[in-house]
Amino acid sequence: MSSSNKLKVAILGTGNIGTDLLLKVIRSPFLECRLFAGRNLASPGMTKASMLNVPVSANGVNTILDLKNEVSLVFDATSAEDHFKHAPLFEKAGIVAVDLTPAKVGQMCVPAVNLERCLDLPNVNMITCGGQASIPLAYAISQANNVVDYIETVSSIASRSAGPATRINLDEYLSTTETGLQVFTECAFTKAILNLNPAQPCVHMQTTVMAKIANPDLELTRAKVREMAALIKGYVPGYQLILEPIVESGRLITMVKVDGLGDYLPKYAGNLDIINCAAIAFAEAYAARKTGKSA
Repeated sequence: MSSSNKLKVAILGTGNIGTDLLLKVIRSPFLECRLFAGRNLASPGMTKASMLNVPVSANGVNTILDLKNEVSLVFDATSAEDHFKHAPLFEKAGIVAVDLTPAKVGQMCVPAVNLERCLDLPNVNMITCGGQASIPLAYAISQANNVVDYIETVSSIASRSAGPATRINLDEYLSTTETGLQVFTECAFTKAILNLNPAQPCVHMQTTVMAKIANPDLELTRAKVREMAALIKGYVPGYQLILEPIVESGRLITMVKVDGLGDYLPKYAGNLDIINCAAIAFAEAYAARKTGKSA
């Protein structure tokens, strides 16, 4: 697709997540970064963007709003607290917001599950990295079994891949992941756990989903989970099902590993890569709808 036909987007937040998003946008055949905005022109992310000839600004959200007639979509990679302030500004300006914080302002979006239902909304929330890894599996489990009494997810990530924003938002992270599990599975009792592993060399993200089900249909569950993992792998190449559903000690258990693409972040940071890949999947589908092209 020619540059003139690409959807013009902005990225707000020039940390590791925002910079990794930038490289994914540059590679996308559907998206063009019109602005990379933050607060510090000397930050590594700003420096990287400038080297790539991407327009930058240290005036944050205000510069994006000034370009409301040029920018159709913004990726907000700041913090939950900041997004609460940004969301009404973007909606008033008519700019679709893709929220990469656990603010829960807009509709929760897991591309493999509810992408089409999110494409007409002004604000979509990408939940959390653990949510993007676990919720599709939990959803598949709920589709294969009539009643799920309890769902628990445990994500283990490299401590080095949990930056300041992640650490500041830990309470919101856990709450948002648990809410997402409830919303997508209709299971009333859920729990999310995040382990930050300081091991060297750094561990790659692994997420385990456990469910309490009175009489699980193991064969159908395995089929649904395999199908879901294949869908996710279509937009998260490093998503790997490493333990097909099994029943152990009265619990149904399945596990995935997520490797990053290594665009800007290290490959062990699959936790950051998966939420960025999910955000790009939404944006490309939105762009395809706007332009009439196939994503």
